[in-house]
Amino acid sequence: MKKTWFFSKYLMGAVIIGLLIISCATPPPAEKPSSESQRAKEIVQGTSTPEMPSTTAPGDVQSAAKAVVESQPIPGETQAPSTPSSSPQASASYYTQPMTAEESRFFQNYINRLSYLVYYNENSGLDPQLAKAAVSQANRYLIEKEGLSVIDFDQIQKNKKDQISAYQAETGGSIDIITYIAQKLNADIYLEIDAKTSFGGVPGAWTGSAQGSIKIFDASTAALLGSISFLSPQTFSPVSPDAAMMNAISGIIWQSMPKVTEQAKHLMSTLTAARGVRYEIILQNTPDAMAVSQFERNLAKRVREVERLSYSPGETRFALYAFMPASKIQDTIYDVASMSGFPNCYLLYMRGRSYTFNTGI
Repeated sequence: MKKTWFFSKYLMGAVIIGLLIISCATPPPAEKPSSESQRAKEIVQGTSTPEMPSTTAPGDVQSAAKAVVESQPIPGETQAPSTPSSSPQASASYYTQPMTAEESRFFQNYINRLSYLVYYNENSGLDPQLAKAAVSQANRYLIEKEGLSVIDFDQIQKNKKDQISAYQAETGGSIDIITYIAQKLNADIYLEIDAKTSFGGVPGAWTGSAQGSIKIFDASTAALLGSISFLSPQTFSPVSPDAAMMNAISGIIWQSMPKVTEQAKHLMSTLTAARGVRYEIILQNTPDAMAVSQFERNLAKRVREVERLSYSPGETRFALYAFMPASKIQDTIYDVASMSGFPNCYLLYMRGRSYTFNTGI
């Protein structure tokens, strides 16, 4: 009896120990990564950005832009509260609604046909001949690879001289003259080449190199959108140091332009798909603040979004966003002004996507 009891206790202890060993050896179930952690991983690895979702084809600008548009909330849909934005308060409009077929066609054509103005940073100290070569290579890429029309170096130089008086009168020096010319010529993107060159070697075997960046600006706002850095390999010339440096700057600009245009399209599609193309409206002679508010409300019904940038009895400025060509903006302003107590409103002048009207009061 005693032996049987002892054997039973021993067997029970062995079973308990065995169960403990099995439970320790069994690995815990793997946690499935949350959508937030996966999103963070994609951002760090460069497959996605907070503003532009990753797509199956990273270079497909249209797909990426479509993803941004489709991610916008549908009217009436509830959203989690977000951090308040520091941007000016927008007027009520229908910009959160999906694009219409007409707006979508305009958007796709706009992104595929972005217009560029290329110049160089005059404060970089780059020799004028090397600067001209750099601008010419960038323009050559835009013509041959993108099928776009460009403003050549000499034409920009001529515009700088011819437009200086108008530039001072219209802007008061608030923007640089090259940005002013880009706006005047209706460019969407202003590319600024900032480069330095160096040389070495001996007579008959000169070497040259170039390094710097190409900055991408939104011509309508003069806002810096991005930048592509470059560093050329050493180039050789038996002729002269200048020829070696010319080879370096020309070659590296040509090689950098595919990245520049890809980034420009990506950035502009992100900005435009979310709100529309930006236009600036300046109303001169606005003493009646109530009439100006009515103008703003009526305008908000006709475009995607309206922001009042400033107000004074002498002048009121608005930024509006819409998927429509510049030709329709002017007609829209006339219609809205007539409904808002400014039947005699007229256009004073237009600079790119900036319109200056007088209310006619």
